[in-house]
Amino acid sequence: MFLKNCWYVAAWDHELNDGKLLERTLLGETVLLYKTPDDAVVALDNRCCHRGAKLSQGRIEGDCVRCMYHGLKFDPSGACVQIPGQDRIPPKLGVKSYPVINKDHLVWIWMGDPALADPAGIIDIPYLRDPQWKGIPAYLHYDANYLLIVDNLSDFAHLAFVHTNTLGGSEEYAYVTKPVAIERLENGFRVERWHMNSDAPPFHKKVIPNKADKVDRRNIGHMQIPGIFLLESLFAPAGSGAEKGNLEGAREYRNCQFMTPETERSTHFFWNYLNNFEGTDYTISMSLLDSLIEGFLEDKEIIEHQQKVLDDDPGFKMTAVAADVALSHFRWTLDRMLEAEQSETAMAAE
Repeated sequence: MFLKNCWYVAAWDHELNDGKLLERTLLGETVLLYKTPDDAVVALDNRCCHRGAKLSQGRIEGDCVRCMYHGLKFDPSGACVQIPGQDRIPPKLGVKSYPVINKDHLVWIWMGDPALADPAGIIDIPYLRDPQWKGIPAYLHYDANYLLIVDNLSDFAHLAFVHTNTLGGSEEYAYVTKPVAIERLENGFRVERWHMNSDAPPFHKKVIPNKADKVDRRNIGHMQIPGIFLLESLFAPAGSGAEKGNLEGAREYRNCQFMTPETERSTHFFWNYLNNFEGTDYTISMSLLDSLIEGFLEDKEIIEHQQKVLDDDPGFKMTAVAADVALSHFRWTLDRMLEAEQSETAMAAE
């Protein structure tokens, strides 16, 4: 069901501040996340190997976590290093640990074969660490399969209907715009779309002074397996030649979204919507956060009901239309990777 040998977002790093023991189910496995005193991130199976008590109900002691049922203590590798009242500790006694990396304020976890966990495989997102780009990290929980959210983000046409009064601006967007470029990539796709001489969508109007001016709007979406969506948005004065490279007077945004399966029917959704024209305060970031929450709740309502419809009739087959080129490629690519991973796992087990 899930691709295991790849990096997923497990948390924003601030979720582990102040000694918090964070319990989070990822790809059907319950994981404990915490930070050590030197700010390193640890990810362990959340079940004590002794009686199955939750380590998230335990206590951090230095780099280690102690189960508060019978007092067993585990180090960041998952090895048991202390059993109260017992001097000898069996060498193999411990809990599963997961490769984990803290990068760009995101906690990345590898749920598959630890030997294959190469940190170089984590996508590089420079604007998440560039002080010129400001935003507020956020989180939503969906009661739906993560691929339904991937589908949603893969089709810009839904902006016109789901988000007419929030992120889209008008139904015209679906009728008069078409992708100017669709690139099928080995691990996803890239789509570029322009909307010329249009009204600015409501979320953009809220943070600019020239609210009535027409704009030329560009969206470049990049979706990468397993569920990483990066969106570059640009709004330039209509007719200014932005499509030819003249960005004078343009405003830009960077939207980072990460879908991590919780179970087959639920998803962790992390995002940050950044801008590069904010002043010293966070007024624009707060406005954008409010607008994105409003918009994503519109998506969430449709997608969660969609999940219920699919659950009620497992035999129902979705039918593709022309706008589904990118998402169809993503699904096809993911299926091939899943098949290859499962084949390798089966061969290794023989």
